[in-house]
Amino acid sequence: MPHAPHRPTTRPLLAIILVSYFMIILDNSIIFTGLPQIQAAMGLTDTDLSWVQNAYTLVFGGLLLLGARAGDLLGRRRVFVAGLALFGVASALVGLAPAGWCLIAARAVQGVGAAVVAPTALSLLTAHFEPGPERTRAVAAYGAVAGIGASVGLVVGGALAQWVSWRAGFLINVPIGAALAWAAVRTIPASASARGRFDTAGAVLSTLGVGSLVFGIVASGDPDLAGDAGWAAPAVVVPLMVGGVLLAALVLNEARAAQPIMPLRLFASRERTGAYVARMLFAGTMIGFFYFTTQFLQGVYGFTPLEAGVAFFPMTVVNFAVAVFVARLTRRFGNAALLAVGLAFTLAGIAWLAQVTPSTPYATAVALPMVLVGIGQGLAFGPLTAAGIAGLHAADAGAGSGLVNTAHQLGSSLGVAVLVTAGAGTGTLAREVATAYAGGTAMLAAALAVVLLLIAPRELAARRAAPARKEAHV
Repeated sequence: MPHAPHRPTTRPLLAIILVSYFMIILDNSIIFTGLPQIQAAMGLTDTDLSWVQNAYTLVFGGLLLLGARAGDLLGRRRVFVAGLALFGVASALVGLAPAGWCLIAARAVQGVGAAVVAPTALSLLTAHFEPGPERTRAVAAYGAVAGIGASVGLVVGGALAQWVSWRAGFLINVPIGAALAWAAVRTIPASASARGRFDTAGAVLSTLGVGSLVFGIVASGDPDLAGDAGWAAPAVVVPLMVGGVLLAALVLNEARAAQPIMPLRLFASRERTGAYVARMLFAGTMIGFFYFTTQFLQGVYGFTPLEAGVAFFPMTVVNFAVAVFVARLTRRFGNAALLAVGLAFTLAGIAWLAQVTPSTPYATAVALPMVLVGIGQGLAFGPLTAAGIAGLHAADAGAGSGLVNTAHQLGSSLGVAVLVTAGAGTGTLAREVATAYAGGTAMLAAALAVVLLLIAPRELAARRAAPARKEAHV
């Protein structure tokens, strides 16, 4: 009975959380099927085109920790609604952008709005859903949105790019964001503001540090910046060195800050640390997969934007079907086991895709591997999220949620940069894509190793200790 008043609010609250996160993930992938049209219409180079994506994910990832801290200090509902408003305005600017630089700048502003909405949504979930079956189901749904939203975004983006315009995919965020803000004000209880100071230095150092790293990696594959020197070019070496120094300064700042945006105690848990690293590698591979597959389908197979979006259905349908059972499977087999199996399926699918050539048919070279990728995504995203917030104290809910999303978005940004660089100069688009898939295979293998070494042992030890504790209690 004491929880009765709490029950009626959980479903509408979860719906708002999931739809807001779905909108952000959708926006992260909806642009992929329109990339060829954007490049042709605005005369962008391949490197410029990668920044259409990187500008969003980079700012998103860099400011996530500050966005999470803002929710803790100023009240989660207030910050959540403000973030939705900013995201909607920026989406309109993207949809109306007259030139490439305007588009990239507006995508960066979009990233700011997303950096406020995403961690606040996850911290709302952590705060309002009790640990146990209720939270397991909510986290499983949140994780499913990450995979399904990306796939659906490709279909929606393809349909709009072919029948209307690639711009429409961003303009639809305006009414959706407004509806979510209205629902949030009516549904989410207001939380009191808390005393504290923003760790502005931490936010600046993380954003500029990662930005420098990404710029250096992208520059290595750009003939205009690196020339024949490649990785040895000053335009590559200097940003990489600056990025390393700034990130080192970030760690020092967080160790001394009174109220850090990234408390270093979050890394005391091997399970959470492993989840952050594995999520970066996994997200980087999957964003690279979407980025290169859409170009391969249109540039090599000659698919229209809509056909390219629909071509992802084998993955989307399987992803959704598997994600429905994640909560039940987690209770039976454990979080780490499910995560390891999910990564193994995804690894097998990406390795299969790495064998693709212009002469291999879609059904066997793309569709069947996508089924494996869909199974892997459906199994992995929920457990990755659960491991990232495992054992968090209430005071660290915002910071922990921000770090989960930061790992995801920084992994996405760095993943595209690394895989674009890996495929650059390999000759044809088909070879470039196959090389990128091979790089993604290596990244997934590393993610699986991290899970087996850092996450699985702790959960296995806890399961072995459970019967002993139960027997001692009896």
